[in-house]
Amino acid sequence: MSRIMCNTVHGSRRSLFICIISIKGFIEQGHTWAMRMTTFLLAAKQAVEAHHGALSEEEAKRWERVYDRILERAQHRLEAKTPLPKKALAFVRRLQKRKEEALRFLHEAHVPFDNNQAERDLRMVKVKENISGTFREETFAQSFCIARSIVSTLTKHEKNVWDSLCLLLAGETLDRVLSTT
Repeated sequence: MSRIMCNTVHGSRRSLFICIISIKGFIEQGHTWAMRMTTFLLAAKQAVEAHHGALSEEEAKRWERVYDRILERAQHRLEAKTPLPKKALAFVRRLQKRKEEALRFLHEAHVPFDNNQAERDLRMVKVKENISGTFREETFAQSFCIARSIVSTLTKHEKNVWDSLCLLLAGETLDRVLSTT
């Protein structure tokens, strides 16, 4: 796994940024734990950035204890409410269950806080699908995904996309294009 996993809403690969957006709904419903969790996650992100990518094991454990306390208190308060706020309680339990995945960015410098780039890459496929209704054939969908992947890779490597595509169409390999300055 190379990205932080939230997996709190639908069980799919999601960023903590999306997780925070999901928490916003609980904030709007008056759940104080949700505001505490949002503040915690953003503060943890800042702490990791201040340490240039990952925290010491001791510092990470301290942040984990805070995370646990927020969720334990949230669960206790939610279970005491009548009627039982089932969605909020299920969300808290998923955050507890997925703690390792949600807080991986504290321990591993190569794991970003969010996966915004991956979400942007997937969004282009959805935009294309919405505009044309669907891909006429599976091979067209595969070709589109390959082309988007190449453009995304070139962008991530800070290469001029047009010039690089011209080199690729002239027969250069992607590895060679990426290795040139």
